[in-house]
Amino acid sequence: MLLPWGRGKAKRALGSGRKFRSTRVLSGNRVMGLRAAASSRLLLVSWRRGVTRRCGAGLRLVSRLGGSGRSVGPGACVLRGSAGSVTMVEELGGRALRRLLLSVLKPRNCVPRAGPAAAFGTSVTSAKVAVNGVNLHYQRTGEGEHAVLLLPGMLGNGETDFGPQIKNLSKKLFTVVAWDPRGYGHSRPPDRDFPLDFFERDAKDAVDLMKTLKFKKASLLGWSDGGITALIAAAKYPSYVNKLVIWGANAYVTEEDETIYQGIRDVSKWSERTRKPLETLHGYDYFAKTCEKWVDGIIQFQHLPDGNICRHLLPLVQCPTLIVHGEKDPLVPRFHADFIHTHVRGSRLHLMPEGKHNLHLRFANEFNKLVEDFLQ
Repeated sequence: MLLPWGRGKAKRALGSGRKFRSTRVLSGNRVMGLRAAASSRLLLVSWRRGVTRRCGAGLRLVSRLGGSGRSVGPGACVLRGSAGSVTMVEELGGRALRRLLLSVLKPRNCVPRAGPAAAFGTSVTSAKVAVNGVNLHYQRTGEGEHAVLLLPGMLGNGETDFGPQIKNLSKKLFTVVAWDPRGYGHSRPPDRDFPLDFFERDAKDAVDLMKTLKFKKASLLGWSDGGITALIAAAKYPSYVNKLVIWGANAYVTEEDETIYQGIRDVSKWSERTRKPLETLHGYDYFAKTCEKWVDGIIQFQHLPDGNICRHLLPLVQCPTLIVHGEKDPLVPRFHADFIHTHVRGSRLHLMPEGKHNLHLRFANEFNKLVEDFLQ
């Protein structure tokens, strides 16, 4: 998102003697300055200290984030692209990979002005960061002190599963992160697999992602598979999880569940409205293949004692927990929500009479208000 910076004024790049149009890009909780000259050369102002480097069209520009402006190294920031094209900012090495889509300014081009309702921190940044041997993709928005991680359902990510939450949860109260679990969305490679411990693996990845992003604690909002992951994370990392909201989740698998899962194995039989976002994200072949693998992966729990996924962990959840259930959910019967409510001490169960599996999308305003009230 580009906002005017010093509208109607020309600023001079540090020490260059040339005049530049100026914009600012809102990214996370910092402001990055990107300046474009009439020659379409580019300048990147470093994250904290205002160090600049110049780059000719089509070349790479390197400036160290938050530091000295030294050349490429761990944690360096690279700007690449050609004049008039879309460029990308990446942080290399073992630290967070930050990506901002930036339009190069040409002579006499005007920077789009934010509308009256726009405020600091309303942009969404997209990035990758190395966690547990995988480059995990995430989106981030908001400037609030309360960190919130959105955990998607099967094959989902922030784009497909949490549009109304990313857009409308309070930017002042929360810093919202939506991740792509390994093998889903933009967190590839690797391709997704489903060993018996895949939920535990996701839980560790999720917590380690937030720690890598320097959040001291975080609340978790988990939908469907993401709800199972969130329950496990809250049980295994109790000192890290602040509050927990889950919906469409289950702690075990029954024969009834297996029948439901077999019914969604063939994605060609899904409604186009449900199928299209995931097909667009992954491509049809990978989407179809991975859905079949997911069905096999989730059914394996049905053959364990009591169909156990995480029922043994529920008493270990210590944080305040809100369980939301849509009473018309065709995929997760009511008894699953009741079981979790019974076994998570002090949890609260909220029923939505008209809610189905995607209640947070269908009734987004009601859901978001419920979540904001609970998290505060």
